[in-house]
Amino acid sequence: QVQLVQSGGGLVQAGGSLRLSCEASGRTFSSYSMGWFRQAPGKEREFVVVINWTGGSTVYADSVKGRFTISRDNAKNTVYLQMNSLKPEDTAVYYCAAGRITSVRVSQYDYWGQGTQVTVSS
Repeated sequence: QVQLVQSGGGLVQAGGSLRLSCEASGRTFSSYSMGWFRQAPGKEREFVVVINWTGGSTVYADSVKGRFTISRDNAKNTVYLQMNSLKPEDTAVYYCAAGRITSVRVSQYDYWGQGTQVTVSS
């Protein structure tokens, strides 16, 4: 069992930056791929980025490539999402998730964080 607790997020102007954190409980964190997803009002949850268990492999959605950076610290059981050059269309609730494989699909993830609101004003 893995529990994920998110922090960070908030309100920022367009062009600004935010960092999200996701801390996992349990000793098996380092064996999981960690993903970030987001869900805007009235829309389906969508993939943002994933990092494999070693941190050596990442996949980004085209919409965030070059602006967002995922990283993980297995010693701290934490994954981070650094978001730069934020746009109003990045406004959503962001979720971290843990899964056994490195996937862009929501259904492949076993554990989810509680979600955190990111709002980007124009």
